[in-house]
Amino acid sequence: MAVIAVDTPGGQYDVRIGAGLLAEVATLCAPLLRKREAVIVTDSNVARAWRAPVEVSFAAAGIATHWYELPAGEGSKNWAQLGALLEWLLAREVERGDTILALGGGMVGDITGLAASLLKRGCRFIQLPTTLLAQVDSSVGGKTAVNMGAGKNLVGAFHQPALVLADLTALDTLPSRELRSGYAEVVKYGILGDAAFFAWCEDHAANVLAGDAAAREHAVATSVAAKARIVGEDERETSGARALLNLGHTFGHALEAETGFSDRLLHGEGVALGMVLAARFSALRGLMGKADAERIAVHIASVGLPAEISSLGLTCDGQALAAHMLHDKKMDAGTLPFVLLRGIGEAFLDRSVSLAEVAAFLGGQLAR
Repeated sequence: MAVIAVDTPGGQYDVRIGAGLLAEVATLCAPLLRKREAVIVTDSNVARAWRAPVEVSFAAAGIATHWYELPAGEGSKNWAQLGALLEWLLAREVERGDTILALGGGMVGDITGLAASLLKRGCRFIQLPTTLLAQVDSSVGGKTAVNMGAGKNLVGAFHQPALVLADLTALDTLPSRELRSGYAEVVKYGILGDAAFFAWCEDHAANVLAGDAAAREHAVATSVAAKARIVGEDERETSGARALLNLGHTFGHALEAETGFSDRLLHGEGVALGMVLAARFSALRGLMGKADAERIAVHIASVGLPAEISSLGLTCDGQALAAHMLHDKKMDAGTLPFVLLRGIGEAFLDRSVSLAEVAAFLGGQLAR
């Protein structure tokens, strides 16, 4: 088991990465539980795969479990579901000193973390991420949120977990599309700041997706370590370092909005295509070579992720896609900073980009 420490002003905690952690969940979580009971939030898909073994672990330790099950899917990450969850937690008489467990992917972790930050002005929570995307990205760093009609993750809070247990065994239960979607967040760390890791990904992506245990542990541990360093330096995205983690997200969120935050485009697929667009836009501006931009696109496509907007079958124009960016939560004094590239492993924050320029670029990409 790999153990990576995350040290931020908002909390110090460990991320434990290994196979079989959910079978030991009671032992690993018990030191953070004040009562002989565990309050667990999950979704309908995850419950089918993991509720029984998690209950067995807690029962063996003499710890009662109380479950709240959300409907599966990104559509549940909304204000109404958050309110219902909070009402249930209050009815269960969860106290400020208690710890809530989030068992699932990014949606479950995000909404549970936000509920924990709000309940009685803040209680602890533990992340038990079951998807690759959640294990390498959303479970670490304390960003919690729900989506609103105006856009993605617009209502949220920074609230660090007390512990993260990333059970690699859980990845074996994922549909291949979900696994590929999560891989986008793995290769992101290579593209934004580690050219050697990007090269490793080019050589080992197939092994990661095929279930090779060593490759998966290396991919997850390297990604978490990279995020831990960045979050430790810039917990609340004030210095600009953490903003680099948004590589591909500004473009990706616009595409997600245009497709209705639906299964037409999973979040990781949006990020993957967004990174290709960020690289091509950087090359268009003369910041990086076209060959490196296409190297990124080739790798993204090679693992079965979208690398062309045309694959989405959109009927809008570039202006419509750029308009979605007006609601981006990173908008500052009317300016939207973009994470661009000077090369593979060399991301930076550019505040000089106009949305008109982006709209023209996206129009060209739609026509490819």
